[in-house]
Amino acid sequence: AAFAVSFISGAIWFGPKTFYPVWMKAKGNVSGQLTGEQNKPVLLFGGTIVGVLIQTLTVGLIINSLQLHDSSFGALSGAGVGFALGVGISMFSSLSHRLFGGENLKVWVIETANDAINLTIAGAIIAILN
Repeated sequence: AAFAVSFISGAIWFGPKTFYPVWMKAKGNVSGQLTGEQNKPVLLFGGTIVGVLIQTLTVGLIINSLQLHDSSFGALSGAGVGFALGVGISMFSSLSHRLFGGENLKVWVIETANDAINLTIAGAIIAILN
C-alpha cells in the first residue's frame, strides 16, 4: 500500500497540471519534452518503480525495528520517521551536489520535496499496517 500511494503521489506531483511544467522550465527545458535519448519509458518507469520500492522497503525496515521495541508506535510516529528520513536524508543528501553543480534550487525543491512527502505518508501507512 505504501509503495502504491508513493508511486501515485509522484505521478500526481509531476503531472502536466502540477509541477511538471514548472520543473521542466526551471531545468531550462522550455518545450517540456524529453529528447529521444532521454525518453526511454522502460528505463524511466522501471527506474522509478525500483527507486520507490527501495525507499518504501527501507522505511518499512526501520519502522519494523522501532515497533519491535515500542508497541505504541503508530501512524504519527511512522510519519515522523518517514519525514525525518525524507527531509534529513533524501532531500539534504543531494543539496551539496546541486549547489556545487550549479543547479537551480527550485529544481532541487521540486524533486526532493516529493520524496519527503512520499516517505512521510509511507511511514504512516507502514506503521498502521505493520
